Amino acid sequence: MAPDSASDTVPGHSLPLERARRLVVKIGSALLVDEAGRVRRSWLEALAADIAALRGSGREVVVVSSGAIAVGRRHLGLTRGAPKLEEKQAAAAVGQIRLAHAYEEALAPHGITVAQVLLTLGDTEERRRHLNARSTLATLLRHGALPVINENDTVATAEIRFGDNDRLAARVAAMIDADALVLLSDIDGLYTADPRRDPAARHLPLVEALTPEIEAMAGAAPTGYSSGGMVTKLAAARIALSAGCSMAIANGRPPHALEALTRGGKATWFLAQIEPRQARKRWIAGALMPCGSLTVDAGAARALAAGKSLLPAGVTAVEGRFERGDPVRVLSPEGRELARGLSAYSAEDAARIAGHKSRDIETLLGYRGREELIHRDDLVLS
Repeated sequence: MAPDSASDTVPGHSLPLERARRLVVKIGSALLVDEAGRVRRSWLEALAADIAALRGSGREVVVVSSGAIAVGRRHLGLTRGAPKLEEKQAAAAVGQIRLAHAYEEALAPHGITVAQVLLTLGDTEERRRHLNARSTLATLLRHGALPVINENDTVATAEIRFGDNDRLAARVAAMIDADALVLLSDIDGLYTADPRRDPAARHLPLVEALTPEIEAMAGAAPTGYSSGGMVTKLAAARIALSAGCSMAIANGRPPHALEALTRGGKATWFLAQIEPRQARKRWIAGALMPCGSLTVDAGAARALAAGKSLLPAGVTAVEGRFERGDPVRVLSPEGRELARGLSAYSAEDAARIAGHKSRDIETLLGYRGREELIHRDDLVLS
């Protein structure tokens, strides 16, 4: 099959969800909240059981959930007409706490600790905020918590519109190096045309690349075609695929939609051609302009060549002006570029800990940072 084509049949290999060790699940408002602004408790309980089963099989799960505004509007009596921006933000403030409580109640019987995380698209784009969010989510997953992410509509402005959580979910998936992203929607995937208007529209179980022909199939979706329209879902797919994350669009209305998808249920899978770590390494190597450099001794150079992280003890010089998370060059004692990576410290702090053991970092800086100046996951050999 050509790499720019869509397939009518699911291939014989395992679906991406079966292979995924870390996945993001996006829940649309229409699935979680009824027309009266009440949380669909039985549906949420079924979702919780599916999430518990996925975690029980060794997978890490992150949820991106819509619904705060819809729930909050009911409690504030904003049920008539289109709410103003400030009314949406007020509704989000009321709805967020109720939405988090609903998730907590649904997942408690499974012994799962829920953590609420509020983000905007800006939090995934601005480098410092991106790093902080990535670190928080990684820590929550490491300690067995289930992050439930909602867009921070209380402070967002232009972001409050249908479809943003599709893209937010894709950005979260890219941020945490997820293997799979599942968009639970009100449609079971991508069709060659709107199936409600064209009886001959054909469902596409597999998309291997986002060609202009595939993107044209999204059209301009009418109201209700999906929460944000198929256009925003394909935009999410482009973000996810570029990060090495496969993505599915599946019908989330029936209970236990995740379980059905695990068993090969009807959906459209967009297949990533590279692994998340490969995508991240490629991004570091080719898409970043270094802000400075770290010169290392011969021992550190050998350690890097062997796939190790860069520790402060092996650094002999720090040049340039950079902050935590900025890209830097790693140079040999002779000045030859050995690698590029993302520094875990600013230039000022890197200079203070250069040549010292990792155990001395807290004493030197007054806070406990990472043991590595550049972690191997953030390092690409030149």
